[in-house]
Amino acid sequence: MNEPRPLLDSIGSPEDLKQLDTRQLQQLADECRKELIELIARNGGHFASSLGVTELTVALHHVYDTKKDRIVWDVGHQAYIHKMLTGRRDRMRTNRKYGGLAGFPKIHESPHDAFGTGHASTSISAAAGMAAGRDLRGGTEKMVAVIGDGSMTGGMAFEAMNHLGELKSDVLVILNDNQMAISPSTGGLRNHLVDITLNKTYNRARRFLWNSMSLLNHEGAKNALRRFEDGIKAALTPGAFFEALGMRYFGPIDGHDMDRLVRALREMHELPHPKLLHVVTTKGKGFLPAEENQSGWHAHSGGFDVVTGKSSAKPGAAPPPKYQEVFGEALVEMAMKDPSITAITAAMPSGTSLDLFEKAAPERFYDVGIAEGHAVTFAAGLALEGMKPVCAIYSTFLQRALDQLIHDVALQNLHVVFAIDRAGLVGEDGPTHHGAFDLSYLHAVPGLTIMAPSDAQELRDMLHTALHHIEGPVAIRYPRGNTPGGELRKEFGVLEIGKGRIVREGTGPLMLCIGTMVQAAGEAARLLEEDGIRPDIVDMRFLKPLDTALIDRLAASATHIVTLEENSVIGGLGSAVASHLAASEKKTRLLKLGLPDEFVTHGSMKDLYRETGLDAEGIAERVREFYRTPAH
Repeated sequence: MNEPRPLLDSIGSPEDLKQLDTRQLQQLADECRKELIELIARNGGHFASSLGVTELTVALHHVYDTKKDRIVWDVGHQAYIHKMLTGRRDRMRTNRKYGGLAGFPKIHESPHDAFGTGHASTSISAAAGMAAGRDLRGGTEKMVAVIGDGSMTGGMAFEAMNHLGELKSDVLVILNDNQMAISPSTGGLRNHLVDITLNKTYNRARRFLWNSMSLLNHEGAKNALRRFEDGIKAALTPGAFFEALGMRYFGPIDGHDMDRLVRALREMHELPHPKLLHVVTTKGKGFLPAEENQSGWHAHSGGFDVVTGKSSAKPGAAPPPKYQEVFGEALVEMAMKDPSITAITAAMPSGTSLDLFEKAAPERFYDVGIAEGHAVTFAAGLALEGMKPVCAIYSTFLQRALDQLIHDVALQNLHVVFAIDRAGLVGEDGPTHHGAFDLSYLHAVPGLTIMAPSDAQELRDMLHTALHHIEGPVAIRYPRGNTPGGELRKEFGVLEIGKGRIVREGTGPLMLCIGTMVQAAGEAARLLEEDGIRPDIVDMRFLKPLDTALIDRLAASATHIVTLEENSVIGGLGSAVASHLAASEKKTRLLKLGLPDEFVTHGSMKDLYRETGLDAEGIAERVREFYRTPAH
């Protein structure tokens, strides 16, 4: 720490916030914000979102008791201040590191984390379910869902609010509006209306009036009051939509005004029905570079000056291009020659490198928001109109659109290309974001061609083949991070569908690999050679259709076969090869290497490859032991 932080130093648990006045709460928020900036500058992590909700987080812990009340943080990357205030400050330096704190709320990490989050738009559903359970057992706990950062674009959030209005349960939804997605009305009258709706006397009078009318059963008067109140709110606030769902709307209020936040939350605490508090915040608040470039500072790898934001890292040799960059540039290159190519993302234009496409062909670029299911069916519609849609979605988020992929695309055999980004392990984001299952859940879909490149050139060739030489749906999965490097051909190649390639010839065992594991197998082979073991290595390229002819030819002389994939060991390449060998009644021994049947933790890629046994040393050790076991 660079300077004294007396209030933050005095906080051992959220209970310690109860005695602070609003001036002290603001000082605490300022100290938290400074510490967060220093933390991310050293260690990296999600950044701008937590800066934006610092005052809100402090105010929530002042008003609510998270030993019993439940606060659900949507997505969860804005919960760093929450972690600081709930007994984890001294471990924040381990955040997202192997064996350290998770980068998202985790129910097994702290009793103050009410619900594990990582994917967007889940908070209101979780809070509604908790509230229903509380009501059934006669509990009194308060349920709060904090949603923002684009999560309100997800349909699940609206499904939950629609149901919540019907349940009429005591749940507070806090809309953290940090991008002005719902434009607040402005001016003195709006502020006056907000003050009225948050006033205790107003709310008591409102309840008394409604209760009296219920006793009198004066339907005409009740309708008149309802129309008057709805008309005023519809004219002066953006809350009419939420009120129509059965939720009382309050706000918008300044999310950096501690006094107004505390007053609003205290009033919310007393209201016994579904309500939404609209809080306007600035993403990146308190750190000028993040305020000026909110998306660029959404997360940071660390190593920057805490005042200027300038990188403190020394320049070095340029690394090989990332898979995302190779994909984005190749797609633009093809789209400039083919006007039917379109690009779709679900709120991840820069992460997928589709921002390159957006700049080159904005009229053919579609960012549908956090709505993966809609993205896939939207792509199906484009395909039916003669377009060639490329839907770029992270592997972990494609799970949310499996029904649409099967029902709307594959069942109709539509030519949609799925660019599955972040396939395999993703490092510090951990189990909520690892792309561990796509080969498994896609393998069962009829008519779907599935490919995985082992380097940049293969990715270019696969994308070209998918767009111009396959008629039905295609999935190309590739990892986060840098390609192995190497020269790229200017022209695109055409791959023979369902055919692998022999990378290395040896004397056994036979290693059948896909995607990133081709490079890992090569590194392991060099270690095995020290023991006189010279494996054959095959880049399968395709999971579906599987190159069974190549497998049969090579298996005829192989006593031991190893499959390697950066996917769950259940349902992917290993399972496909095992099924084929069983059907052909081959007696060859088989070792399936992949991600274990468990949720892999967070940490550096090096740590995670070592833990899962998919680093060169781990692969070599297991292959060595397996190969020395006699074949039966």
